[in-house]
Amino acid sequence: MKKILTLFVGLALMACKEEPKDYVTLSGTITNKNSDSLIVRTRNYHKVIKVADNGTFKDTLKVDTGIYNLYDGNEATSVFLKNGFELVLTLNTKEFDETIKYTGNGAEHSNFLAETTLLREKLLDVDELTALDPNELDAKFDGIKLQLNEFYDSKTTIDSSIVNKYVKQVEPMLAYYKKHIENSRALKTELAKGKASPLFENYENNDGSTTSLADLKGKFVYIDVWATWCGPCKAEIPFLKEVEETYHGKNIEFVSISVDKAKDYKKWKTMIVEKELGGIQLLADKDWNSSFVKAYKISGIPRFILIDPDGNIVSPDAPRPSSPKLKALFKELSI
Repeated sequence: MKKILTLFVGLALMACKEEPKDYVTLSGTITNKNSDSLIVRTRNYHKVIKVADNGTFKDTLKVDTGIYNLYDGNEATSVFLKNGFELVLTLNTKEFDETIKYTGNGAEHSNFLAETTLLREKLLDVDELTALDPNELDAKFDGIKLQLNEFYDSKTTIDSSIVNKYVKQVEPMLAYYKKHIENSRALKTELAKGKASPLFENYENNDGSTTSLADLKGKFVYIDVWATWCGPCKAEIPFLKEVEETYHGKNIEFVSISVDKAKDYKKWKTMIVEKELGGIQLLADKDWNSSFVKAYKISGIPRFILIDPDGNIVSPDAPRPSSPKLKALFKELSI
């Protein structure tokens, strides 16, 4: 009888033992949500997760282990998914990168990705780096490389495939930033302050009319070159709105020029309405092939340009709306 009881207990314990889950559970709460859904995606995967009115969401996903893009309709972050994980995300979109936090089984890997984003943003301040002379810049990049590698080396509990991937990115990423800064400096020589600005003529306004740069003469013109598909461009929108509000009625016009292709015309018009975009909203006549875009040597966006009331260049690569240096520049110009 004792043997039978022991066998029964053993079978009961085996029955209660949970089989490994072949899916990820992803749930959480988003404060100030940007849309009614989240998109989890890679090149070969796409899943839409509904977000309730109160910002909560929960779903299960069957995935191949790896890093996925999590898009909230305005901004994106990286998340590490592996079947069996139970991740709980909290996020306030007003401070997107700064408030991302994961808890639950497997959370440490995605928290590492969020920490990495913040560290990169802190170390790679383009405005600050551009202000350095060439020798200082080389020394600065050496220091950034050391800090990043030390940070990655310290993460001994993080999945090695993630850490190794980010370690391999250090050299190419720093080379990209260095080239970007060199190009920015070259721009300020070729398109120097005080030179007559290249013109745009009869660009379509979102209300159906047309606008030319000449129409805005007599005021400073702050131009945002962007596109609906550009994540970093959309991340600047809340800051641009705040700057526009601060300088409303001042001697400055805010102009956004989209380089969206013709096929995204409706998407451009829809986003202007949905995001309540202000200022003058224009569509470049030939997207990237616009003569204005080519003249300003724009190869990446967002890009910001400041022109004076006489139609001359103040800066061909002006500070972003999110940079405190923009308002400092406006103050210097008595705008």
